[in-house]
Amino acid sequence: MTGLTISPSRFDFSDARRALDAHVDNAVLPGVLSALLVGRDLVDLHCAGFADREQKVPMRPDHLFRIFSNTKLVTTCAALLLVEAGELDLDAPVSRHLPQLADRRVLRPGARTIDDTEPARSEITLRHLLTHSAGLTYGLFDPGTPISRAYGAARIMSPELTLAEMVDALAPLPLTYHPGAGWEYSIAIDVAARLIEVVTGERFDTFVSRRIFEPLGMRETGFVVPAGEHARLAAYYAGADLRAPLAPGLTRAENSPYPGAFLRPVARLNAGGGLVSSLSDMIALVRSLLPDGPTLLAPDTIAMMMRNQLPEGVWLKFPGFGEYRGMGFGLGGAVTHTTAHGESPLALGEFQWGGIAGTHWWIAPRANLAGLLMTQRQMAFWHPYFFEFKRHVYAAIERAG
Repeated sequence: MTGLTISPSRFDFSDARRALDAHVDNAVLPGVLSALLVGRDLVDLHCAGFADREQKVPMRPDHLFRIFSNTKLVTTCAALLLVEAGELDLDAPVSRHLPQLADRRVLRPGARTIDDTEPARSEITLRHLLTHSAGLTYGLFDPGTPISRAYGAARIMSPELTLAEMVDALAPLPLTYHPGAGWEYSIAIDVAARLIEVVTGERFDTFVSRRIFEPLGMRETGFVVPAGEHARLAAYYAGADLRAPLAPGLTRAENSPYPGAFLRPVARLNAGGGLVSSLSDMIALVRSLLPDGPTLLAPDTIAMMMRNQLPEGVWLKFPGFGEYRGMGFGLGGAVTHTTAHGESPLALGEFQWGGIAGTHWWIAPRANLAGLLMTQRQMAFWHPYFFEFKRHVYAAIERAG
């Protein structure tokens, strides 16, 4: 466990710590870790609650976490390493390397059947994949629709399909909108991982280990927890009510998202949500994107990652939650294009993302700040605890001037 030496600072983050403690005390979170960096220096580290509530195992900085969609940042960095090397082009058709994805069809607006389609106006590019603007979907958030049923029948999300088999299964399915014309959270990052495999001739896990984990010293990150380390994996919990994220009550969620997940190898190298990692490894990854020190990618590439890549008027939107106006998407995470009412002006230009179990990272260039939160609660992406914690952190920065 490296990178956890705490530097002295003039900031008082006690309100942010107390907010986390309250959510643990109220059985909203089982346990949580937080880390804050000013510049590249770790200035605050907090542990609260339990990694295993039933066994009363206190949360420690060395526990392992299912980081789910935080995996997408790793995959995006992997693809951009190849862009920098001239082996991939952000705006070239991916069908050059994945011919199955040429000549796409797109569902017509209001289509009630999977074959009510029209030709795609343009090819899918790597930029589309990395920004979730390719017209792909997950087939999970809109059950009952033609595309959701088709994705289910094709087993697109099955852990037993390799990345190559997943792309083959996608080949006959239509897109939900024309590439570049919208935004929908999707399997696109896994398609990008298969593109990496084809271009490099390496398995995706081998490539990211060689080009990202080893150079950054991320020794605790991978698709499977080693047999001797299973006890370090924090237990996973479901909240009391999906419609009320702050309702007290937690139930252990064994065998989620499938039996033996993260404890045994499966065919699928889930590049959009399959990694397990530690707080120290995630600090190393985030730190590698910060200025004034060695970085994984070139400064110009990192600046591009943190710029909104979506067309004017296109904002993030999740089924059932509406449109997040002012929230764009860069390469690997959301970008705060305009701050919401009551939000700190320091959040303008913030680059951030999270996983469904509540692991989050964010980088705030205006505040010279980065932060990480690690917990294990289902449906905790953009949970109220995350936004509350950030509000307290920004307030502490503002108080200190």
